[in-house]
Amino acid sequence: MKRRDLFAGSLALGALAARSAWTSIPAAAQALNRTAPAGSVPHLTPMRVHADQIADIKVCLRPFRPMGPRLDVEKIGDKTVIHNYGHGGSGWSLSWGSADIAVGKAAATLDKKIAVIGCGVIGLTSALTAQRAGMDVTIYTKDLLPHTRSVRANGSWTPDSRVALTKPAGDAFPALWEQMARYSWKTYRDYLGLPGNPIDFRDNYILSDIPFDQKHFPPPQPGAGDYSTTGKPQHTSEFADYGDLIRDIIPNPEEIDPRDNPFPVAHARRANMMMFNFGAYGHLLLSEFYQAGGKIVIREFHNPGDLKSLPENVIINCPGYAAHDWWQDKTLIPVRGQTTWLPPQADALYGVEYKGAALLSKTDGVMVQALDFSHTLGEMVGVGNSFEHADRSEAEQAIGIFEDLFARMGKEHV
Repeated sequence: MKRRDLFAGSLALGALAARSAWTSIPAAAQALNRTAPAGSVPHLTPMRVHADQIADIKVCLRPFRPMGPRLDVEKIGDKTVIHNYGHGGSGWSLSWGSADIAVGKAAATLDKKIAVIGCGVIGLTSALTAQRAGMDVTIYTKDLLPHTRSVRANGSWTPDSRVALTKPAGDAFPALWEQMARYSWKTYRDYLGLPGNPIDFRDNYILSDIPFDQKHFPPPQPGAGDYSTTGKPQHTSEFADYGDLIRDIIPNPEEIDPRDNPFPVAHARRANMMMFNFGAYGHLLLSEFYQAGGKIVIREFHNPGDLKSLPENVIINCPGYAAHDWWQDKTLIPVRGQTTWLPPQADALYGVEYKGAALLSKTDGVMVQALDFSHTLGEMVGVGNSFEHADRSEAEQAIGIFEDLFARMGKEHV
């Protein structure tokens, strides 16, 4: 059984895009032979999900590298540059583990003054990890965290969401991925239970009108090729599956007995998933950085040679997708993802995935996202798409799915 069948239920609402995992979550419950205990499914308040409640639409370009995140060391003149970018849809999830690796390489230089490029989640966790290792850190960035692409994500645990393609990543990368995932998971647990709930868990319900085992993605088209022949992935099956490596620490999904199903849908599964409240978590990270003596300099870079003017000789480079242009890294492939935000609903803190769309109710808003309306693309949704402007029609289509669901749910609860 593939990783998707046993692991995907505890991942985020599609990792900022649909993936074949969501169609096989029931296989996990069947394989584990576990059904939610009677009475353990709480009464769920139907959410107020309407297009006229849209407060914001955000678009993110995930920095996907077919061979996995870039974590190598490069010399630019007398500067030592440690790269830390290209995490695809897994940046939030792998950030602490990735930072630990990058800072370990910085520590090997024995230089205590470190520059970090970028103030997204990868840059900020790299800076904090360096501080915890006793380094004096300055972040150079165009934007602070609240204005970076990082906070345009959906904010949930998705550690192998388009993090690599199986073949280009090679045989050594799975162990590195596991190292990053385990370190990150452990670190995130330290942030549970803090004021404002910067890190939290949500019950996520995966719904279907037909039996889950009847859902299948179509096979690759004959002659379509793959990354090795076209320079771009052509089918969801090319993306790496690593979740089996951390099955022992991730909550598994469970089947909901039809008698306990709170939704007007024939089939339902529940998974407990970790998620990040951007406002509380981001504020906490920035406060910790400043309290430890960190400095932030607003500055934009245009080519690697610009780094020669920095006073620091050791630089951790965390530009995200911006590395495609300013570092001229053409291995990066944009993966477009759009999230739509409605006002918070404190009486309905749970998530739902249904009909190719996802919803997650967080303390900083209700996030609604299109996954794969056609149920045919999986991981390929958004791949190669660098259009960074909001598509309201996409947002309204996703909202419409849940508007109808909750309208029917409300009638059944009258």
